[in-house]
Amino acid sequence: MKILLADGGGLAGLQFFWPGRLKYAWEFQFPWISAVLYNPITAALAKPEIRYSIALSLISCTITAVISLWISIPLGYLLSRFNFIGKGLVDAVLDIPIILPPLVVGLSLLILFQFAPLAVRDAVVYQIPAVILAQVAVACAFAVRTMKAAFDQIDPRCERVALTLGCSRATAFSRVVLPEALPGILTAGTLAWARALGEFGPLLIFAGATRFKTEVLSTSVFLELSVGDLSAAVAISMIMVIAAVVVLILTRIWGTKTISL
Repeated sequence: MKILLADGGGLAGLQFFWPGRLKYAWEFQFPWISAVLYNPITAALAKPEIRYSIALSLISCTITAVISLWISIPLGYLLSRFNFIGKGLVDAVLDIPIILPPLVVGLSLLILFQFAPLAVRDAVVYQIPAVILAQVAVACAFAVRTMKAAFDQIDPRCERVALTLGCSRATAFSRVVLPEALPGILTAGTLAWARALGEFGPLLIFAGATRFKTEVLSTSVFLELSVGDLSAAVAISMIMVIAAVVVLILTRIWGTKTISL
């Protein structure tokens, strides 16, 4: 790279490159550095609001996956092993968040909390808890379906043998059924996490899309598109794709190792 000094000499000649032309000089001499420093994903990560939405998305999706598993494991086992009055109704209710339009799910949550006490409504609606509740409302239904299918594939005779040998129902479940259902648990948790990451409609209605408050990655795409920043929206979408793929790969690896053990 050749730098021509102006007649005045010294630092005056650097004005040829500083500040705007220095970027183009680096791009010409080192294109790989330019690709790293000036690509859309790097530019999106440089925004503090995007970093906030990434952090909130990771935290809320993880909490949603844990809550979904906490609900879906006993409920899926109940639907798979027992017949009781109202089982068909419970089974039908679980399908409602899946078949309803996402905006209707968010609107239903918003209407439901209109009957809650004012203190509860102010603490949940359009706050971070609303983000988690909106994600759980949809992700949990998928997790329950996955866990029910996993328990249906486990032979109940093994559990009955454990019961005849003196094990309690809880012991037979924890030591016989649960280890066999571990691949299904991993699948249900991964599905709930990925579904929560891509949730948009219920979040927009029930939690809003406020910067540095309830903004997650899916609503960040909407906000960037609303201001006409297409490159940032594409970059955020790529971040979501990368995050989902990484989680799926890690879960597959972990699940394969667990099954082999």
